[in-house]
Amino acid sequence: MTAFINGIGTISPQNTFGDVSFLQDPKEYNSNRLACIEPEYTGWIDARAIRRMSRIIRMGVASAGLALKEAGLEKPDAIITGTAFGCLEDTGIFLAKIVDNKEEALNPTPFIQSTHNTIGSQVALLLQCYGYNQTYSHRAFSFEHALQDALMTIGEKQNNVLVGGVDEITNLSFDILDRFGMYKKNNTSNLKLFHDKSAGCIQGEGASYFLLAGKKTNSTYASVRDVATFYRPEDVYKNVSGFLAGQSLRTEDIQLILTGKNGDFPHDQGYQDFIQDVFSGASTGVYKHLSGEYQTSGAFALWVAARILKENKIPPVVLERDAGHKEIKRILLYNKYLGKHHSFILLESC
Repeated sequence: MTAFINGIGTISPQNTFGDVSFLQDPKEYNSNRLACIEPEYTGWIDARAIRRMSRIIRMGVASAGLALKEAGLEKPDAIITGTAFGCLEDTGIFLAKIVDNKEEALNPTPFIQSTHNTIGSQVALLLQCYGYNQTYSHRAFSFEHALQDALMTIGEKQNNVLVGGVDEITNLSFDILDRFGMYKKNNTSNLKLFHDKSAGCIQGEGASYFLLAGKKTNSTYASVRDVATFYRPEDVYKNVSGFLAGQSLRTEDIQLILTGKNGDFPHDQGYQDFIQDVFSGASTGVYKHLSGEYQTSGAFALWVAARILKENKIPPVVLERDAGHKEIKRILLYNKYLGKHHSFILLESC
């Protein structure tokens, strides 16, 4: 089932929210974590409600609102959200209070707002949307499974589906994951990330919502043809060949492959070998030096790919290898997380 992206709202560590240039002035960080550049929320959320919302909820609500505005809709028929960790800030507050108060006299508000479905629920409450509402918390497949559900929902004649991927950084989550050696030990320039041959990546965060529909409009960016996920695949080449064959395509039909290289040199080498063997004729691009690594970073990649297809140009900060294609018709997003969770998303120009 093909769905058309008719509106997008993205909050990320780059200037991506609202009517801004497409990564023409990328922001440089010298750190091992990238935090979002947050907009002025009063234009999207009532000032009285802002005080009661955690940061991740504000980001989700604002990005969903922008996606609807671009699509020219007041409310969707369905809301589907993917988040690996949910509202981490509230989760951390609640767990800390359990310890500090010795499990007595606990404030229930942080617990209520810590659940993964709080983001999608808040969007629905503010929009007074009583349609289908679902949240997927499937680790690094969270956004991809939300997108699969959106495609099936549109296939069932739900015309407008708001689908998003949202995750946040907190000091607690960073410290825990850093113990497993995930992140760079020294501060690194994100714009020079792929020149660093050391192990580890940069942590990131973001909130992206997309208004998908079964019909094109004047605001359409691109179409989503298909999405697939594979856990610990034995043969990635066989997986991608079967994925493309399902859309009557071959590897030669892809003009750009956007990969999830994250600066972890051993991790990135697998991408390099795969592209040389399978997509030698395609241009290649990267995005995690702009967003950082997080489990729903595929949503940021989808924003990048949709903008590329709409404007038919690849920003220099994204382009890794130029194969000389004058027109970009199809983009394949190939992401993997910790070498286990592999996903493909196929987009096509309109």
